[in-house]
Amino acid sequence: MRCAIIPPHVLDHIAEHHDEERLRELAQRTLVIDRGQRQTRAAAQLISEAEPTTGPATPKRTIHDAKHQQTLPGKTVRSEGGPATGDKSADEIYDWLGVTFDFYRSAYGRDSIDGAGLPLVATVHYAVNYDNAFWDGSQMVYGDGDQQVFTTFTGPLDVTGHELTHGVTQYSGGLDYSGQSGALNESLSDVFGSLVKQYHLGQTADQADWLIGQGMFAATVHGVALRSMKAPGTAYDDPNLGKDPQPADMAHFVKTSRDNGGVHINSGIPNRAFYLAATAIGGHAWEKAGRVWYETLTSRRVPTDADFKTFAGMTHETAGKLFGVNSAESDAVRAAWTTVGVEIA
Repeated sequence: MRCAIIPPHVLDHIAEHHDEERLRELAQRTLVIDRGQRQTRAAAQLISEAEPTTGPATPKRTIHDAKHQQTLPGKTVRSEGGPATGDKSADEIYDWLGVTFDFYRSAYGRDSIDGAGLPLVATVHYAVNYDNAFWDGSQMVYGDGDQQVFTTFTGPLDVTGHELTHGVTQYSGGLDYSGQSGALNESLSDVFGSLVKQYHLGQTADQADWLIGQGMFAATVHGVALRSMKAPGTAYDDPNLGKDPQPADMAHFVKTSRDNGGVHINSGIPNRAFYLAATAIGGHAWEKAGRVWYETLTSRRVPTDADFKTFAGMTHETAGKLFGVNSAESDAVRAAWTTVGVEIA
């Protein structure tokens, strides 16, 4: 499944309500491109059958330039070990692919997105003022933004971490991209996107900002980021963007047929559950809370149509196996899910 960082409800609001015609047109053009991509790229639910590599794992990165066209992958501008190009977008993504690779290798012993050394491919300067970035099932793609609402998609590290984690989910058996399973899919990408950033900055759970996409908005936008895992629903409130619609608990679960059943909206609920678990456990969030979520995701036991309750129960079970049934870590996971209104049997 092609997964993009900017949800359709945000682009819809810009296309319908922005006070500048140019921005309305660019948002509408992005929506058209996004719909076309979803129609032409079949959902990829892949499980890696390759044997994990032995010895030191190293990334295999290739960066391409679409030169504002929509043909992928575009012209190769930098390969693994090659010198910087001088193109800020291309060089940022080369670095961020490396950081994300290093995070998964160092934190969880995973060799690339598929666990078996998958080459990391990315394309920058996709289309003209394209307001999105996405994982298409095989590579990363970044637009340049309209420069008035969205100024960069290559700058925030967690955007790359988020999108590449869609690949990790894909290669771990997948989660249906609709309803609660789709919201879990999005939440897992937010979780590990944030953890990649925290790992890179050396932050503990209490030091992290728990924001997704901080730095992509222009200075005139009233908002701190695209999403807040700590406080869903508070990331932005801007007349041209609308108000962040994410709920923080099941009492405010949003029922909608748009955005595949609100996958980018209701992901706020499991996002907050992870934040609560991670901060209650303390320390570096990728070491304990992150390991619980990672081991659950990659267990090959998560149903593709898993709902919040199913996944919550599995994370609690995993915490018990890793740290003990009556451990502080296990109790923190249960309490986090209970706080957001997801009861564990």
